[in-house]
Amino acid sequence: MTAEADGAARFDELIHPSTRLALVATLAAADWAEFAFLKEQLALSDSALSKQLSTLEEAGYLSTERRLTGRRRTVRAQLNAAGRDAYTGHIAALRAIIGDTT
Repeated sequence: MTAEADGAARFDELIHPSTRLALVATLAAADWAEFAFLKEQLALSDSALSKQLSTLEEAGYLSTERRLTGRRRTVRAQLNAAGRDAYTGHIAALRAIIGDTT
C-alpha cells in the first residue's frame, strides 16, 4: 500500500530539493532509466547526476546497475519500493500543505 493510499503524508527532506525531486519523479514514471536519459531530462552534468544518484542510493531509495555494452559502460537507475513510498508520501505531504488552494 502506498503512503498516499494509507493516508501517510510524510515530508521527506532528502528528496525535497528540486533536483532530487525532479530525479525521483522521473524515475517514478519509469521502470529503469538510463543515465544519459536522466542527464538530458534534468539538464545536469555527469558529476551532478552521479552525486544525486549516489545520495539516493545510499539512502536506500534506488538501485543502480552498471553494464558493459560492447566497449561502452552504461548506468541505469530504478526507484525501489522504499523510494516510491518516500516519493508518494512526500507528494501527499505537499498536497496537504497547499490544501485546496489550487
